[in-house]
Amino acid sequence: MANNNHKNWIHRFCFAALLSLWAFAASAGNPDFLVDADWLAKNLKDPKLVMLEVRYHPHRYFTVGHIPGAVQVQRFKDLGDNHAIPSMRFPSRDAFERTLRTWGVNNDSTIVLYDDSVTAMTSRVYFLLDLYGYDMKRVKILNGGTVEWSAFNDMVKDEPKRKPGSVKLKPAKPGVVVEWTDVYSNVVARRDPAFVLLDSRPFDMYTGKLIQHSVRGGHIPGAINVVSLDGADGQSQTWKSQDDIAALYKSVPKDKIIYTYCHDGFRSSLAWLQLKALGYKDVRIYNGGWGDWGNNLTLPVSEGGQPYDEAFAL
Repeated sequence: MANNNHKNWIHRFCFAALLSLWAFAASAGNPDFLVDADWLAKNLKDPKLVMLEVRYHPHRYFTVGHIPGAVQVQRFKDLGDNHAIPSMRFPSRDAFERTLRTWGVNNDSTIVLYDDSVTAMTSRVYFLLDLYGYDMKRVKILNGGTVEWSAFNDMVKDEPKRKPGSVKLKPAKPGVVVEWTDVYSNVVARRDPAFVLLDSRPFDMYTGKLIQHSVRGGHIPGAINVVSLDGADGQSQTWKSQDDIAALYKSVPKDKIIYTYCHDGFRSSLAWLQLKALGYKDVRIYNGGWGDWGNNLTLPVSEGGQPYDEAFAL
């Protein structure tokens, strides 16, 4: 029995060491907002630190456990407009401000975000904080998320108690969120070359082979497909190098206005964050994404692997 425990310990240590090597290799040249588990461990007792966990399956906060002190973010309820259709339109400033306060966020808080979805979940929180004028030098994302932390550190299941915060957000930055009317006018109807429409979903969803979160499959006519999740390593949950991410977006010119969308605003927020980290100046997110466009039966849809199918080729 003792021998089996020793073998298990060795296997766990080797796996953790491999994860650390992956993380170290991926960290070269990473953006300043990405931090690792060592950074978090050193800053965990900072009284101004507010840590937010945004799991894909939020119940795992309790069943699997979370980083000590982390507050649960219920990704649909907390990060969307609960009274809109679709429900994952962005929340208003006042609604998001109230939510942040329940998490104990103040204007001088250091906010650390993590997830188990290669930062797609945390990217939406990061975007909302930026949209409403929070000091982004105070916002960090744990590169590697739950995998990075649990390799050498324990998870807990008790829910922390935090005093309500007093954060005060600013009005939304203009020209960062776009509606279907903007997309339709500038890309579908006018085909204005100043705009690039970027579909961040997996390729099978883009083509229409796989239908999810909508009654229709396919993509918005004129959209190109760059899968934002391909910018991270699925095993280590860490970002790939900036060179690799730049290669992923090589077909997207930096001098254009970029519209991004996905199903519900998580993968498109990741694309927004990746592009901003690469130095793209004007990146905007379609509010509602495919959950809005695909369910609006009056709006046109293209299928297949090209931006325009036969109906929209001319």
